[in-house]
Amino acid sequence: QGELVSDDLVVGIIDEAMKKPSCQKGFILDGFPRTVVQAQKLDDMLAKQGAKVDKVLNFAIDDAILEERITGRWIHPSSGRSYHTKFAPPKTPGVDDVTGEPLIQRKDDTAAVLKSRLEAFHMQTEPVIDYYSKNGLVANLHAEKPPKEVTVEVQKALS
Repeated sequence: QGELVSDDLVVGIIDEAMKKPSCQKGFILDGFPRTVVQAQKLDDMLAKQGAKVDKVLNFAIDDAILEERITGRWIHPSSGRSYHTKFAPPKTPGVDDVTGEPLIQRKDDTAAVLKSRLEAFHMQTEPVIDYYSKNGLVANLHAEKPPKEVTVEVQKALS
């Protein structure tokens, strides 16, 4: 139904996952925490296990650049092949290069949905960056750069 899972459930899932061998050397959370309350609950749970957040990667990018990247994405539904109107266009606009079938744009890749998501980000998630910045844990990455350069920044931040 598109509803969000409760904070306590997500933290509980992370708590259980941390006990598995695959997490013994560490783990990466993507897209969580999104609010300061979630960050506090995560920190509390980690403290009970004698652990803590080591690093927060903030993929900083101007909203306008993000809009261009997101709204230009098109996919071939059955194969998952993706295209971008500017950066990786199909040979024929709106058509998959391999099958000739029509491409679609995901419902969440529209300007209207992105606007709503960005408003939520600025209101709820930017304070999380401030929360972790107070402890010197945030690495601000320049996400407008090409993927290879961002990868180098990530590697430096995590080394």
